[in-house]
Amino acid sequence: MNFALPQAYLLGLIVLLGVVSVVVGRQVLRVRKQEGQLASLERRCQDTNADAASLYELGSVQLDKRLFAQAASSLKRAAKLSASEPAEARALIENALGFALAAQQNHKEAVRHYRLALKARGDYPVALNNLAYSLEKQQKGDEAVELYQRSLELEPGNRTATKRLKLLRP
Repeated sequence: MNFALPQAYLLGLIVLLGVVSVVVGRQVLRVRKQEGQLASLERRCQDTNADAASLYELGSVQLDKRLFAQAASSLKRAAKLSASEPAEARALIENALGFALAAQQNHKEAVRHYRLALKARGDYPVALNNLAYSLEKQQKGDEAVELYQRSLELEPGNRTATKRLKLLRP
């Protein structure tokens, strides 16, 4: 009697279950780490004397977890405190806030924050792409095309800008 087929089947099943176990285990560990970070940052940022960096970090974790309303709230607090921060930090905060608002389909307000990010740092391709996308959503395609082109000037290999330009140009 030949047992090669059942043995191969069982071996394949064991390998498949092993791979699934590793993938699920990594995901569980990642989520637990994120939850721990979130809890720690929330405790630290509940104080009225929280700094802009901590609030930005909290907002970033909330964005990763797709808690857009909470992220917008944290990032608004960070933006208010960011006046004494370097231009790079202000640009990051304003861009993240714009992203949180855009994720909630509030593109008008997102555009305002993307523009503030670009005011703080004019050579910021991510903010340019985000601003262009929100303008697309507001049916302002010509302005979006200009911004994507500007983004490509700053970063010639920018795949987002290249892809969006192909879609916007007939």
